Amino acid sequence: MAAPQVTLQSITGVDVELRIAGVGSRSYAFVVDWHIRLILAFSWWSVGSIVAFGGLRFFDGGRAPGVNYFLWVWVPTLAIYLLYHPVVEVLMRGSTPGKRMAGVRIVTRTGDIPSASALLIRNVFRIVDSLPFAYLVGLTTAICTAQHVRIGDMAAGTLLILDSKEHDSTFARLSSANPALDPRAADLIHELLERWAALDARTRTDLARSLLSRVDGSLSSEQLAQLRTPELRARLQALLQ
Repeated sequence: MAAPQVTLQSITGVDVELRIAGVGSRSYAFVVDWHIRLILAFSWWSVGSIVAFGGLRFFDGGRAPGVNYFLWVWVPTLAIYLLYHPVVEVLMRGSTPGKRMAGVRIVTRTGDIPSASALLIRNVFRIVDSLPFAYLVGLTTAICTAQHVRIGDMAAGTLLILDSKEHDSTFARLSSANPALDPRAADLIHELLERWAALDARTRTDLARSLLSRVDGSLSSEQLAQLRTPELRARLQALLQ
């Protein structure tokens, strides 16, 4: 059975199809990430306990742990375990080590990299998705919805897609793009430059000026109007370097 798809339309007229990740891929990514955060949290707890007590002697009737132990051992341990997903997803722009291993990542419904606020909202709703146990609400929702989304995805406006170069060209080319450039704008520039020769002169000029007006704040409307076609193309290419 083929995976459901989302078709994105760009201003260049090229449609991009994104394949939605199924429950299996979603679950696999979560299990891998769960083991990673468990290992990280347990490692901090173990090392902190050894440093604080010279070993784990408090299990054998040694001195009781004090406030500093909870502050420097338990608080970071809980922070690592509970904040793993929101922190890593923000830093990796919608991905995690588990998602990379499963070949999936998070995008918005327009195919963009999610904002930090969207990722935080998505993770806050893990509390709901995890109810009553073993992510039963989240799994049930993902199975029953056409785009396999859980409650957190609905609230944040996100999708989990298969990160495949054959079916998902939207972000495959952005690794060399200017990191300060909006991902969606960078993708549109890529599409326009690839189709440059196939478009008529007026269309590509209008599109180039439209994109530059969005991403290059140093150019006024008058300056954009004065730029010739070769200059417009050169400026777009420079933005991706």
